[in-house]
Amino acid sequence: MRTLAIAIIAAVSALIIYQLRIRPWQLRWGATHEEVARLMPGDEIVKRPTFNAARTVTIQAQPEQIWPWLVQIGHKRAGWYSYDWVDNLGRPSAEHIIPNLQNLKVGDLIPISPDGKMGFWVKALEPNQWMLWWDKVGDTTWFWGLYPLDENQARLITRVRLRYNWLSPMILFDLALDIGDIVMMRKCLLGIKRRVEAEAERENK
Repeated sequence: MRTLAIAIIAAVSALIIYQLRIRPWQLRWGATHEEVARLMPGDEIVKRPTFNAARTVTIQAQPEQIWPWLVQIGHKRAGWYSYDWVDNLGRPSAEHIIPNLQNLKVGDLIPISPDGKMGFWVKALEPNQWMLWWDKVGDTTWFWGLYPLDENQARLITRVRLRYNWLSPMILFDLALDIGDIVMMRKCLLGIKRRVEAEAERENK
């Protein structure tokens, strides 16, 4: 009985620490106050999101150099530039731009499942500026934006807005995402940064 009580106290304490300290930090990893508050395409789709994460990284390159790496993202495409053993079935993410994956358009599916049939659909995009994915239901949007700082660098911002359905079996996945998404997204953004800057350096030689 005493062991159970200790376990409950530890679990409650961990949840409180996560909600008060870790979650606020991870939901805005790398982002400034202005970037968190900035209105972005698709914000109006998911009203009162339970999960609203804006993550950002500075890349030493122009938006035109970053864009090709973004449009080829996806399972059975270029991968996610993250931990491939988790989200790409162990297949290495691309280290180069793939020409036949560059013609992304509205209505295309960005696969996330092993069979390539489940994922997000491209709702809108402006080449070299931003693209917006959604689930076609209106419960989830995923925005990718490029904001130049000067002629040599730009900010890559990704914003995920998700409204939890507490009665759905998917709530277990959503809660796991709430905690673990930062691990994958941080690696993804840094993976894009590394690839883009390496390619830009090769082009400048």
